Amino acid sequence: MNIRNALQRMALFAATMAALAGCASSGGPAATDAAPPASDYLVGPGDSVNIIVWRNPEVSMTVPVRPDGKITTPLVEDLPAAGKTSTELARDIEKALAKYIQQPVVTVVVTGFVGTYDEQIRVIGQAAKPQSLPYRRGMSLMDVLIAVGGVTEFASGNRAIVIRTVDGKQQKMAVRLDDLIKSGDMSANLPMRPGDVLVVPESFF
Repeated sequence: MNIRNALQRMALFAATMAALAGCASSGGPAATDAAPPASDYLVGPGDSVNIIVWRNPEVSMTVPVRPDGKITTPLVEDLPAAGKTSTELARDIEKALAKYIQQPVVTVVVTGFVGTYDEQIRVIGQAAKPQSLPYRRGMSLMDVLIAVGGVTEFASGNRAIVIRTVDGKQQKMAVRLDDLIKSGDMSANLPMRPGDVLVVPESFF
């Protein structure tokens, strides 16, 4: 009887510890460098949109998204496009064309892929080609460095930082560009998020 009670206590203790371990692992804060959840691409200023109106080739065309985020076609003027998915924009164009075409069917294909300003990745400082880049799903720090041509000879790569906004608050994360570029240390290859800013400072020497 005593042996049975002891075994029951041990089993209960093991189950309790397993439950506590599960709570600890699932209740911790999410890592800030985790990849962002998948989301649909949003049209941005500078993109080109190919508007295809079924059975109406005369109003089907490719137009640019203006800096103010709007598009203009022969029958639709100043229609907001920035911040919408291609499907949402197609439905808006259908509503606008319904005044002139009976039951229009519209498909929108986005080309150019600049994206909205708040989702672009900005690279400033001692990059070879400082610029804003459209964010692409799965983009890493190495992808960003390739796009900007690496860093200059005056850069202090291991003092670089990524400024990231999480839940409305800015965070600064140290990154090791020299280790990544010169040593091939892939542990320094940080996953990037939409809106990240990479700051590459100048070396003191």
